[in-house]
Formats: sequence, structure tokens, C-alpha cells
Amino acid sequence: MIRGRAASWAFWLGLAGITAVLSLNGKEIAQATGWSWLTKYPQAWQLHLDRQISAALKWLLEEATFGPFQFRDFTRLLSALIEAPYTLLRNLVVDGFAWGRGQQAVPILPPMAWLPVILGFGLLALRLGGARLAVLVTAAFLYLLLFGLWQSAMVTLVSVVIAVPLGVLGGAALGILAFRVRWIDRALRPVLDLMQTVPVFAYLVPILFLFGFGPMAALVATVIYAMPPMVRITTIGLRGVPEEVVEAGRMAGCTRRQLLWKVQLPSARRMMMVGVNQVIMLTLNMVIIASMIGAGGLGYDVLTALRKLDVGRGVEAGFGIVVLAIALDKLSQAAANRGPRDPSGGSWLHRHRGLLAWAAVVVASYPLAMAIPALAVYPVGWQLSTGGFWSAVVSWINLNLYDQIEAVKVAALTWVLVPVKSFLLGIPWAWGLVLAGTIAGGIGGWRLGVMAVLMTGFIITAGLWPEAMITIYLCGVSVVIAMLIGVPIGILAGQNDRAYGVVTLILDTLQTLPSFVYLIPVVMLFKVGDFSAMIAVVMYAIVPAIRYAAVGIREVDPQLVEAGIVSGCTRGQLIRKVKLPLAMPSILLGLNQTIMLAISMLVITALVGTRDLGQEVYIALTKANAGKGIVAGLAVAFIAMMSDRIITAAIARRTAARETHA
Repeated sequence: MIRGRAASWAFWLGLAGITAVLSLNGKEIAQATGWSWLTKYPQAWQLHLDRQISAALKWLLEEATFGPFQFRDFTRLLSALIEAPYTLLRNLVVDGFAWGRGQQAVPILPPMAWLPVILGFGLLALRLGGARLAVLVTAAFLYLLLFGLWQSAMVTLVSVVIAVPLGVLGGAALGILAFRVRWIDRALRPVLDLMQTVPVFAYLVPILFLFGFGPMAALVATVIYAMPPMVRITTIGLRGVPEEVVEAGRMAGCTRRQLLWKVQLPSARRMMMVGVNQVIMLTLNMVIIASMIGAGGLGYDVLTALRKLDVGRGVEAGFGIVVLAIALDKLSQAAANRGPRDPSGGSWLHRHRGLLAWAAVVVASYPLAMAIPALAVYPVGWQLSTGGFWSAVVSWINLNLYDQIEAVKVAALTWVLVPVKSFLLGIPWAWGLVLAGTIAGGIGGWRLGVMAVLMTGFIITAGLWPEAMITIYLCGVSVVIAMLIGVPIGILAGQNDRAYGVVTLILDTLQTLPSFVYLIPVVMLFKVGDFSAMIAVVMYAIVPAIRYAAVGIREVDPQLVEAGIVSGCTRGQLIRKVKLPLAMPSILLGLNQTIMLAISMLVITALVGTRDLGQEVYIALTKANAGKGIVAGLAVAFIAMMSDRIITAAIARRTAARETHA
């Protein structure tokens, strides 16, 4: 046992030593041997997959036919099906109804006033979660109104209202199909894995190419991006229905269809509502990012503020995204926790008195808005603004703390970021291929090793090796910092109930923030560059590091803790010798999730000037280069999938070793 462990340590240390030698002296060694192609992949060997993908998409859009129809007809039909309800809702709450187009349009009906919208969401919250939720949701929409974000928020809300049902229905249908047909389930798993690791911007590139610039393209990308969690959770929920419940349905004479609709789906309802919550949050996140291809709304306000370095407007719009996300998140959670309705609870009018009252307010709001214009459009003079305050705060920080911030930034760049970046960029691509296969194979077996070699080979042959190393460098440094900060916080929270409650509340709030929002304070305080990207990634990815460490500590068997106390362990020994080893699988799972979030955030930080794979995707988006965007997006996804598989294999080995030891 000891010899095997020593041999394993010697192997990994030797691998690290060879990597260090080749990274620091690879170019000199290659020049001395005449094999310079081993350090820089020859351009003539590149496969230029981006050109082939762009050509394929162009053929699909311009020449592909399916019987009497072209593929372009399909995209137009899909756009029309989404555009009809989107236009109706947008006219209802944003633009109003008019006859004709352009300057010749004659107004028919103004948009719905702000009062019935706020009242409607307040009544919905009251029905689902009680008075406290109603106050929270009403306050969130009042913030949007008072700070002049109403119209942008309504554009975003309309996109969410259209995209969420499509994502839920499509995901549930695929989940049911995967539950019913095993081969479809097996076929969907790798597709869903890939979809959940492909960066957000990568969805926008081919959609922009196929559907053009505008809200419809943004909605299509949003639905596709938000659907995978619903597929997975639907399948898991249906499989989790107790067998005795299903058997009772069969004994009652249910057909297969009745068994699904009357027994299995109602039993899996609570789990499926978790999927709905995930679809809502992913939809909101994607709608914000899709503002870059014409979706408009709050995301466009944040993007405009970032480009203009308008601190106040950026913070206000960012808070607008936050409060809207929190309101929708709490509403979906309340709907998930709400029990089935009692059909015998009074007459129809009594059960729906809130809905009828709201409908009356909607009808009355139109003539009232014509008589009182402030009810139609909230006056600019009544709006609040904290722009001056936030600008003053940033100015004060830059004036009084600039030297300290700059010192930390320079120290981090000099002693951590630049050395790690230089080290990883110095690794020859040929040795990187060997290294990926050896690490993956050594931890997860030969199948994982082959997968790692193929995925790394794809990155190399696509000519993206330097960008991939920069991605790994930024992600690696950020993840290490997030774990160093997050795990101790999680350990402390896991041992104190009051601290756990406070930390959980903070983490729940942080998880509702779209990734876009994290860029606002970072850009305002640290400007652009790798250091700013690292700070934003750490802020976004630290949540699972804290949460999983806390959960792992809390789930340690109390009897084992008691045995450690009886054995004479001090408090520190109890943590190091008992709790941490037992919580390690959970901490490793937190590491896995931290890496996933870090990689997804790196693509967003392309907006602050990083030269990694995220920047390649962003450049492809701005140039509408679908092939380049897809290839770079796949490269990011492959890095994420390799990390996920390696850590999952490490967790499995750790769990197996613990069970064997026990």
C-alpha cells in the first residue's frame, strides 16, 4: 500500500518536472534538435474547420431543400411562430397597438399602464407565497419604475414570458421521450453535456447567422440555451416516482398514456418545478446577453453603460436585473412549493376573485391613463437616480485608494498571473497532448484518456492552442483563489447554524445575479485586463465552493464526530482528521461546479479584454463568423467536459477508497 502510494507520487512529480523543463526550455530544445514544429503547431497542418462549418451553414441557409421547402422557409416559420406572441405581448406592455407601420402608423391603443402590471404581479405573489412575497415582488417592480428602467424591464420580461414556456414545454417533451425510450436517453446525454458546457456567446453566433440580427434570433438562442436543465430534471423526476405509486396506477386500470398524465407527471411535479426555476434563471441570463444581437431591454442598458463607463446608470441597470431575477426566482420557487389546488374551495368567482379584480383594474386603467398621463408613462421628473452617488463613490475610491488597488493589481500580475500565463504558454502542444491523455487516463482510465486526447487534438488542429492555454490559466488561477477563499468560509458555516443561515441567504442572492452584472463593479474599479477578469470570475464562481464545503461538513455522520471527540481529538484535529476527509467528495464536487462556472464566466469577461477562447467567440460574434465562433465555443466546451470528467472520476475514486477503508 505504502509502496504503491509512493510510486504514484513519484509518477506525478516526475510528470510535473518534465512539464516544467519543457515549458521553460522547450523552444531551446526544439531549436537544438531541429524539431521546432513540436512547440508551435504548423499553420499548414491546421484543419480550418471554421471555414468548412461556415460553408456548411451557408449551404444550409441558401441551398438546402427538404422536398418542396428550403431550410430558409423553416427558419422563417420558426421566427413567425415566435414573433406573433412576442409582438402581441410587447405591444401590450411596451409599444401599444397601432394600425400600419412606420411613420404612417395610427395609434389605436396605448400600452398597459404600469399600475396594473405591478398590481398583477403583486396579486400573483400573494396567491403563491403570501404577504411577504407580495411585498418583495411589488418592491422589485417599484424599483424598476422609480429608477426609470420600466420600459427596458418590460422588454426583458416579455422575452422571458415567451421563452420560458417554450423552453419548459420543449424540455419536458424531450425529457418524457428520453424517459420512455432508452436509446433516445443515451443519445441525448452527450448532446446535453455539450450544450451545458458550450459558452453562452457560442449559441448566439450560428443563430445570428441563420436568423439575422434582432429579437427573434435572441429568443431562439435563449430557448435552446435554457432547455437542457428541463430535459434532465424531467427525466430524473419521472424515474424518481416510487414504484408502488406506478403499480397502484396500473392496478387502477390506467393505460400507458393515463399512467403518464394522471400518475407519473403529477408525482414528479415538484421536481419538474425545479426545472422550471432553472429555465427561468437561464432564460433571464441569456436574454441579458442576447441584448448584443438586438434583444434590447435591461441587458442593452448595462452594455451601453459599460461602453460609456457610465457608473451610475450601469449600477442602476445592474440592480434592475438583480431585482427582476430575484422576483422571478422567488415566484417560481413559491409555485414549486405550492400544493395542489382544492377544487372544492368555493365557487369559481370566489376562487378567482383576485384575477377578476385585476382584470377590472386593467380595463379601468386605460381611460384613467388618458385622463392622468402619469399613470400611462411615469414622469421623468418623478424618477429617482443614484447615478451621482455611485459616480462619487467610484471617484472617491479611485482618488483615495488608487495606490492600494494598483499595488494589489501589480503584485497579482507580477507574482501570480504573468508567471502562470508564461508557464502554460510555454508548454509545447505535443507535450500538452501527452499530458492531457496521461492525466485523464491516470485518474479515470483509458477511455477518459482517449477522450482527452481527441478533444485536445481538436483544439490543437483548430489552431487554438495558445488561446486554450490562456483560458486554462485564467480559469485555473481564479478557481484556486475561489477555493482558497470559499472552502474555509464553507467549513466555518458548516459548523455554525447561525453562520450557515446567513451564508445561505447571501449565496441564494448571488446565484440569482446574471453573470453580466459582475462586470459592472470590476470594470469601474479595476478597468480592463486579466486582473479584472480574474476578480469577476472569482466573484461569480465562489458560490459552489462555499456551498458544497458547508453541506459536506454538515453531512458528516455525528457518530463519527463523537468517536473523534472520545478519541481525544482537539477541535483542529477533528476538522483535519475527521470532517475534512469525510467531506472531501462534496468539496471536490464543489470544485467541479466552480470550474464550470469559471469557464462560463470567462466567456463573459471577453468584454474586458482577455485574449482567451472567450475573446475568440466574442470576436466571431461581432463579425458574424459562425464557423470561427462554433469552433472556439467547442474548444471551451471540450475544456469544460475534460475538467468535469476528470474531477468526477476523482470523486468516484475518493468515495470508493473511503468505503473500502470503512
